[in-house]
Amino acid sequence: MPHARNLLLESDAPMPREFFKRFMPSAKSLEGRWFLRLFGAHSAHPGLWSLQRRAVTGAFGAGLAICFVPLPVHLPLAALCAIVWRLNVPTIFATVFVVNPLTALPIYYAAYRVGAAALHESPRRFAFHPSWEWLQHGLGPAWKPFLIGCLICSIVAGFSGRIGLELLWRSSVRRRYRTRRSCSTS
Repeated sequence: MPHARNLLLESDAPMPREFFKRFMPSAKSLEGRWFLRLFGAHSAHPGLWSLQRRAVTGAFGAGLAICFVPLPVHLPLAALCAIVWRLNVPTIFATVFVVNPLTALPIYYAAYRVGAAALHESPRRFAFHPSWEWLQHGLGPAWKPFLIGCLICSIVAGFSGRIGLELLWRSSVRRRYRTRRSCSTS
């Protein structure tokens, strides 16, 4: 019967910690990156590389919140948040890349629409041109709904991401515990 128990446990989905270990870079591979060198020895703290539930779910939520910062400071801001709150560095960095050159425009446009709805303004039509001239004059009428929308989306995405991953993690652990418990009684 021990053989059947081992087969059942092996066929079960991996625990969240094992899942994250597969994709997580080592501390050594990220150590020399410019955005971590800014923080010196603080970035070597073992808690920043730990796969504890609290550190990973917090990093996921914080990374989603940082995605909506409309400035190109995502990685240094993520590193600062990870060091201050002892969050998992690889998770927060991976999550920050939800906003990338392919997704930035739709995500920030959705944030603008959310901000316009929150301020009870009708969304304005504008054509985006990646130039300094457009940033000075084209963004002018839309800056307030855009920033309010980024703030709202940041808060909602951060909290829902953390809570969602927390619930998934706990559900997976409970399922593994029940499977292990039922195998030991058989």
